[in-house]
Amino acid sequence: MFRLSAFSVIAVFFVSVHLPGSPTAATATGAPVDQLITWLLDQDRQLREIPFAEVIFDATGKRVLPMDSKNEIDQRVIKQISAACDETVKRFNAPDSAIQNVSRINEGSSYFEDCLRELLKDTPGLSCDFPRTAEGHVQRSGYPDLRIVDIASKRIFYLDPKLYVAGTRDSSFRAFYFEPKMDTNKVRDDAVHLVVGFEHLPREKNSAWQFTHWDLVDLAQFKVKLKAEFQGSNRDMYRAEAIVATSAK
Repeated sequence: MFRLSAFSVIAVFFVSVHLPGSPTAATATGAPVDQLITWLLDQDRQLREIPFAEVIFDATGKRVLPMDSKNEIDQRVIKQISAACDETVKRFNAPDSAIQNVSRINEGSSYFEDCLRELLKDTPGLSCDFPRTAEGHVQRSGYPDLRIVDIASKRIFYLDPKLYVAGTRDSSFRAFYFEPKMDTNKVRDDAVHLVVGFEHLPREKNSAWQFTHWDLVDLAQFKVKLKAEFQGSNRDMYRAEAIVATSAK
C-alpha cells in the first residue's frame, strides 16, 4: 500500500542519516538521501492521489468522518453553518465593512475566520473556537482554522474558510495545504472536515470587494498530492565560510 511504502522509506531515511558514524550523502554511494530522492522521482504518480483522510489518520491518529446528509445532527449543523456563511457575505459586502479597507484579498482570510467564529459561537446548540495544539496553545496559522462542537451530541466539525477570485475554480494552483507536525498539530479529534470557499469578483482600482457565492465542501473524499521540496533559509546560505566573493562596499 502507498501509505506503508511512503512512510517507511522516509522513516528509514531520517533514522539512517542520524546514526552515529553513518556516511554523508555527499560521500557515500547509495546513501539514504539518494534513495529518498530516487524514490520520490519514481513514486511521482502515487504521490498525486493521496486520500486526505489517510494523511490525517497517519499524521494524527484521528479519523476524518464523512458528513451524513441523512443524519439529523449533520443536517442541522450544516444549516447553521450555511446561515453563518450567508450572514458573513452580507456583512462583508456592506460598504462600511472593515474588509473593504484591505488592499490584498489574502489579508482578508482572518476577517472571515473571526466573523464565522463569532456567528457560530453565538448559534444556539453550538460552540466554536480556534482549535488548540497538543500543548493547549491557540495557533491561527495552519489547518484547520475553526473547531465547531454540537453541544448535545459532542460531534465535532472542523471548518476552514478559503477565498478565491471568480473564474478560478478550475485552477490547478495550490489552494489547500496541510503540514503534519507533532508540536503544532491542531487536529485532535475524530471529526467532520469542511472547507467553505467564498468567491469574490476581481477588484478594480478604488472599487469595493464583492463576495458573490460560497460552497461548503466535505473533505472525506478529498485527494491531495505531496510536493517534495528541499528548502533552506538565508542563515543556511549566507555562512561566512561559504562566501567566496562579496561587494567592495
